[in-house]
Amino acid sequence: MPFLTSRDYVAGGACPSKATIHGKTVIVTGANTGIGKQTALELAKRGGNVILACRDMEKCEAAAKEIRGETLNHRVNARHLDLASLRSVREFATKILAEEEQVHVLVNNAAVMRCPHWTTEDGFEMQFGVNYLGHFLLTNLLLDKLKASAPSRIINLSSLAHVAGHIDFDDLNWEKRKYDTKAAYCQSKLAIVLFTKELSRRLQGTGVTVNALHPGVARTELGRHTGLHSSAFSSFMLGPIFWLLVKSPQLAAQPSTYLAVAEELEGVSGKYFDGLKEKAPAPEAEDEEVARRLWAESAHLVGLEMSHGSSVKGQPLPK
Repeated sequence: MPFLTSRDYVAGGACPSKATIHGKTVIVTGANTGIGKQTALELAKRGGNVILACRDMEKCEAAAKEIRGETLNHRVNARHLDLASLRSVREFATKILAEEEQVHVLVNNAAVMRCPHWTTEDGFEMQFGVNYLGHFLLTNLLLDKLKASAPSRIINLSSLAHVAGHIDFDDLNWEKRKYDTKAAYCQSKLAIVLFTKELSRRLQGTGVTVNALHPGVARTELGRHTGLHSSAFSSFMLGPIFWLLVKSPQLAAQPSTYLAVAEELEGVSGKYFDGLKEKAPAPEAEDEEVARRLWAESAHLVGLEMSHGSSVKGQPLPK
């Protein structure tokens, strides 16, 4: 493992599990940079067949090549996935179902943070659409494959910011209220924890587990819209504190790696991890009624048809 600084120890430690995943197929979304890239690297080191799922294919191919070179694992490939497009999500899932015999680990890592008031191709508020709805659809479309590959795992990256989140069912996509990018980010990350809880309930007895995690604040491109370094004053005043408390992407990838490989977590599902430790999430994140309602609303928004029982079938949106 590369040299760790004191700052890394302040922010949390390395994955305690030495487990390997030879022969297992792993998908990591948003894997061309930051935590996603480091997670893909860690899982490639452990022998996985790793698929980097990214919007920017040039960066994705470069990251895959770099990981292959560093790990000497040639089973690392780039695939196009734009989570701001339900059409792209469906195309990606269709390819995976056709090309991969099994999928053992899905790491829903990709995110946008505190961007301007943008909307996705389908008209969703960008943070809710990319961080949550895109992953909601992707996960559901891959569920049958994950079940057939059991024991398998789904890892959803949330954030400590979920504690400040609230699900506004009257205006999930910020069409009625004045846009608040921080509140929108927090809502998207709360939605991920609620999704994790409800999905875990639906997956009982299938051999597929799902957990959510806060990886820690990392030095990645994710914060490019936050304005932290947009002024000389903020860089000068906040810089030293920021750099002391945040993790390197390498360390921030350790919780995702741990949830993906640790043998002691087999069967653990529906939990929220703060770094490497299981913690209780915010009270709203544990509200079963809110979780069920959010699932139903999400299924409607992304064009998933509810079937009898607890499974969900993917249906294209009407033209």
